[in-house]
Amino acid sequence: RCHPDASQIVTGSEDSCVKVWDADTGAQTLEFKAHLGPATSVAFRPDGRRIASASMDGTVRVWGLHTDGTPLRQLLHHGRVFCVAFSPDGRRIVSGNKDRTVTVWDAETKKEALKLNGHLAGVMSVAFSPDGRRIVSGSQDHTVRVWDVETGEENLTLKGHQAGVMSVAFSADGRRIVSGSQDHAAIIWNAENTERMLTFQDHIGSVNSVAFSSDGRRIVSGSSDRTVRVWDAGNGEELLRLDEGDGAVECVAIRRDR
Repeated sequence: RCHPDASQIVTGSEDSCVKVWDADTGAQTLEFKAHLGPATSVAFRPDGRRIASASMDGTVRVWGLHTDGTPLRQLLHHGRVFCVAFSPDGRRIVSGNKDRTVTVWDAETKKEALKLNGHLAGVMSVAFSPDGRRIVSGSQDHTVRVWDVETGEENLTLKGHQAGVMSVAFSADGRRIVSGSQDHAAIIWNAENTERMLTFQDHIGSVNSVAFSSDGRRIVSGSSDRTVRVWDAGNGEELLRLDEGDGAVECVAIRRDR
């Protein structure tokens, strides 16, 4: 994941470590011996001063960029944690779990604020809406669900994928959602209803990660077919294809000024 000002990158690894890198030089600047199992997801707090990491060891941990490597917070789950994200104001953390739940935490007190139940399989991806009022989650149950952050009510269930949903993201205006799935497709949804607006079907492998550009005009997708593709979010045209060559693409991101 990129730091909000694009100066740093944070990575999580199967070796259980979380590392921070200088985005310009590629030099490693920090390493946290973070977990007792593979680190599955990482995220910067919007102000760039904290990192959250999720792990197969059943924890979410919060780290400071200027600490001795001891976690500032530890949030305990009852199973493997697949994904984590900060709210836009940095006051909440959302995580998705193998036990089919989405959990919202108070980032300062470590208290569980909400437990969102409804998925029928592990939750692979979560994201807050830009205004922080909704959460979108994607699951191995083939669905995308939208939740109210204050009440925990499930507002929408989006059905259309034929396999597990690996990645979800809101557009910057909060009006659309994009999802990527093991069925090789990415779908743009209307975030206010269940309308399927556009489907991208040219990948020949699982779509593991998706993201909107900041202006909402493009989508980038990364796939197990070893390609990264950039799409026109209005008409579905493929604008660019990057051949990774050596292996599956697990995650993608676009700078905020792009």
